[in-house]
Amino acid sequence: MKKQRNESTSKSVASKASKLLSNPNSSKAVKSVAASALTQARNKKK
Repeated sequence: MKKQRNESTSKSVASKASKLLSNPNSSKAVKSVAASALTQARNKKK
């Protein structure tokens, strides 16, 4: 049985990842890493 990790991406890293994803000059590798970081970001509760 695997343990669940409670790690998440910080707000500053998530913000930078978002900017990288919207940048048309970012490579596929950069966008892949940025998307992974955003996937691990905490969701804001409204």
